Amino acid sequence: MPGEPITVSAVRVLDPAGRILLVRKRGTSKWMQPGGKPEPGEQPLEAAVRELHEEIGLALPQSRFTARGKWDGWAANEANTRLVAYLFDVDYDAAHDGPVRADAELAEIAWREPTEAIEDPHVAPLLREHVLPRVIARGGE
Repeated sequence: MPGEPITVSAVRVLDPAGRILLVRKRGTSKWMQPGGKPEPGEQPLEAAVRELHEEIGLALPQSRFTARGKWDGWAANEANTRLVAYLFDVDYDAAHDGPVRADAELAEIAWREPTEAIEDPHVAPLLREHVLPRVIARGGE
């Protein structure tokens, strides 16, 4: 029987070359987008901004984030658990935004070509079913 759904904010980060930033949390095998659970009273956009800063050291204003709706599916690392993800896009340029790094609970980060990442069996369902197809179809949009 499925447990209570997990609600998160997830951020699609693309570099100028069209590569997507994927993260893997410690103790897990699935690649996903940066993001995480909102704190009490926190709105989805506020959680996205905070999580991007905490997880990869990227401090960006809310105005840089584009809301892309909500996704409901299966969680990547919790068996029989639904995931509700508020989706945001951010375009990243190292020359202006500075470097990114694995912080907080992350084990590693990787920049991946979307067409290659979608074939990886270790990519989370949200990425495989929704985000990567959209990035591939729209050329990064």
